[in-house]
Amino acid sequence: MADRTLEALGLAEAPRDHPLLYPGAWPAGSGLLDGDRYLPLEDDRFFPLDRLVDENRAPVLAVGSNACPGQLRHKMAEYGITSPIPMVKTRVTGLDVGVSAHVSRMGYVSASPVEAPGAVRELFVIWLDGEQLAVVDASEGVPLPYGNYRRAWLSSPAVRIETEYGTALAGVYAYVNRRGVLHDGTGAPRPHPGQRELLTELLVGSARLRELFGVTPEEFCARARADRRLCERGTRLFAREKRVTASGLERFVRDQQTGSPGTGASLSPPLM
Repeated sequence: MADRTLEALGLAEAPRDHPLLYPGAWPAGSGLLDGDRYLPLEDDRFFPLDRLVDENRAPVLAVGSNACPGQLRHKMAEYGITSPIPMVKTRVTGLDVGVSAHVSRMGYVSASPVEAPGAVRELFVIWLDGEQLAVVDASEGVPLPYGNYRRAWLSSPAVRIETEYGTALAGVYAYVNRRGVLHDGTGAPRPHPGQRELLTELLVGSARLRELFGVTPEEFCARARADRRLCERGTRLFAREKRVTASGLERFVRDQQTGSPGTGASLSPPLM
C-alpha cells in the first residue's frame, strides 16, 4: 500500500512554522485529511461523494493555508481534534485570490478572496463539522470584534463552484478580510503571488515598511512572528500609505454566529 502520510506526500510543512512557504503545499486532488495521512476520497464512510452535501458539515472555501493539510493538522491538533476533514478540489468562477490588508503574527501576509467576475480558479473546499469549523473560525479571528476575518456565505450565481466530481454547489463559506485587501497600484485588488515574491515587492515599495520589518523577506518574517504590536503597526501602515481597497465581497458579510449552527460560541483564537 502506498505511503499516504503527509511527510511522504510533501504536504507536512506548515506556513505557521515556515512563513515563507505560505500558503503551503496543496494536494494534487481531493482527499481526506485523517491525522497525519491524506487518503483518497474513495471510502464514503466519512463523506458521501454521491451527494457532496452533509447537514453536519459546512463547506468552506480555502484560498490560503486552509488548503494546506500540514497547516490544518496543526490547527486541529491545538484543540485535540482528530476527526477527518474532507478536502474537495473545485473550479470556482467569480473569485480570485488577493492579499489581506494585515500582517499576521504567524510572520506572513496572508491571502483573502476577492470578487473577480469571469475569473476561474482551482481551489479547495474543506467540509468542516461543528468542532472543526469553530477551530478554523478562531484561527481567522471571527469571534473577535476586531478580528481579521468575517465568515460570509457566498452563494450562486454570484460565485459558481463545481467540484471535480461534476457537482455544482449552491454556495460556500469564505473568510472575508474585514480590513480589505491590498491593491495593485491602479485600485484593483492585487493577486497573491506567493509569500517571498509578495514581501519582496512590498518592501521595495515602502521605505517605512523596511524600517519596521527589515529589507528582506526573511527579516520581515522573523520580526513579525508573534510580535503583535509590530504586526498592528504594519497593518496600520498599509492603510496609511493608501495601499488598501475593498475585496468586493463585503456585501456578503452578515452578523453571523461563530462556530456551526447550534454549537454556541467559538473557541478562543490562537495567534493567527
